[in-house]
Amino acid sequence: MKTVFKTTGGKEPVKDSASYAAGDVIFREGELGTEMFIIQEGEVNIIKHLNGESHMLSHLEKGDFFGEMAVLESVPRTADAIAVTDVRAVVINGARFDEMLRRNPEVAVRIIRKYSKRLREANTLLERLVGREVHSEHGSLDATQNVVPEKAHRHRLIDVTTGAAFPFSKADETTIGRADPVTGILPDIDLTPVDLNRSVSRRHAKIIRSGNDYCILEEVGTVNGTYVNDQRIPTGTPVTIHSGDALKIGLIAMKAQFD
Repeated sequence: MKTVFKTTGGKEPVKDSASYAAGDVIFREGELGTEMFIIQEGEVNIIKHLNGESHMLSHLEKGDFFGEMAVLESVPRTADAIAVTDVRAVVINGARFDEMLRRNPEVAVRIIRKYSKRLREANTLLERLVGREVHSEHGSLDATQNVVPEKAHRHRLIDVTTGAAFPFSKADETTIGRADPVTGILPDIDLTPVDLNRSVSRRHAKIIRSGNDYCILEEVGTVNGTYVNDQRIPTGTPVTIHSGDALKIGLIAMKAQFD
């Protein structure tokens, strides 16, 4: 059951929050909506119905947002939103969303990133539905594809000052930044413990694996820059890194170490 409550403080705008029990339908596909949601606690599944079957598009957790298309485009809901656990969420209407963008342009950057991720997920679902998944002759995914060498799991960045080691993610992408206490989102490499001057952006850069090669890419909106062997790298352009390369993330001097 949905419970809505409001709080006020100082000159801040009124903030609506909504609570849902596990199993509640937050909204259904086809409904008209004028609000988006940011999850403060709990988990939500976004479900799409196609050809009489239900498909999970996204599993969302604390810090994720959903329902923004209703605010951006004033269109009916394109999927169901179901509370997996008890959920508490901030509810944002068009006026409040416009104010957020004016006060914090980074919100727009986060939304663009989220749309990019969701587009990739939608493409994957579409390929699966039309039977274009890659299978071996026995009908299962070829076990030789997308396998990360075990040795690559031990690749890491070393903080030159403290000697602290920050291992790469086992996935193809390793995010670098600082923990966000508001949303609870953590980068794969969280430099908060060594970034005493807060020179590293919340989402500063990422390391991308392609086969046996690695490159670093600075994220849009990064403030204090990213350097490889004393050369600042351009935002959004991947730069290959090798074991022994000197990196600087904000003001943090680091060294790439591959085993």
